[in-house]
Amino acid sequence: MENKKIVKLNNFEIGSDKLTILAGPCVAESLEVLDETAKGLKEITRKLGINFIFKSSFDKANRSSITSYRGPGLERGLEMLAEIKSKYNIPIVTDIHTPEQAEIAAEVADVIQIPAFLCRQTDLLVAAAKTGKIVNIKKGQFLAPEQMGNLVKKVEDSGNTNILLTDRGVTFGYNNLVVDFRAIPIMQTFGYPVVFDATHSVQLPGAQGTCSGGDRSFVPVLAKAAMAAGANALFFEVHPDPDKALCDGPNMLSLDTAEQVFSICKQIFDIVKA
Repeated sequence: MENKKIVKLNNFEIGSDKLTILAGPCVAESLEVLDETAKGLKEITRKLGINFIFKSSFDKANRSSITSYRGPGLERGLEMLAEIKSKYNIPIVTDIHTPEQAEIAAEVADVIQIPAFLCRQTDLLVAAAKTGKIVNIKKGQFLAPEQMGNLVKKVEDSGNTNILLTDRGVTFGYNNLVVDFRAIPIMQTFGYPVVFDATHSVQLPGAQGTCSGGDRSFVPVLAKAAMAAGANALFFEVHPDPDKALCDGPNMLSLDTAEQVFSICKQIFDIVKA
């Protein structure tokens, strides 16, 4: 049930025999945090021979509380991401939340990401597709993997076949998620590379009342399991100091542990591919 399509980005391929990792801070807190994380992750992935796409959001429009930090906003956020992209010569993935943001974000982003909560929004998918950029659709926590086929068709019928599909767990009761690794081969039947989001999958949505909780100690476990299940790529939110992060700190991977986690995941990926 392996995916059939290779998605090309710059000088590498997603879905081939080389691991791709999408990683970076949850939100663009500051240029300093972006710079430190991008620099560290680029060196780690270069050293390990992993394809790297830098991730951060200019806006987190789905925070639990209206008082939660959302980010610097569209204009300033994209300026910051553009500076990181130019300085380190790395591709960028970022979320959009409205159709109007798609074309603007595409001026900087190489991959347009559709948030899990918004994955069924037709206008958002169509707008992202029409940019011609790679579209990464995150599977909603409420959605069965088989239903992703409808979302794939929305993007394909809008003229874009550069698609990634990301699993990030499913709702399990209240304030908890669980991962069903059958989702990886099921989504691969649609023909596109499948990414596993190892950090949002350990999130405890809304568990802290006005914000989400999480347990980052399980991130390596789930990431390794996803590699064994045949995922084509991994997604991690990474921060120099997760305990001080302004968004998703409890489930983010610390930058100083990233190399060890990435290395083990790559070893499993290579064994499975062989």
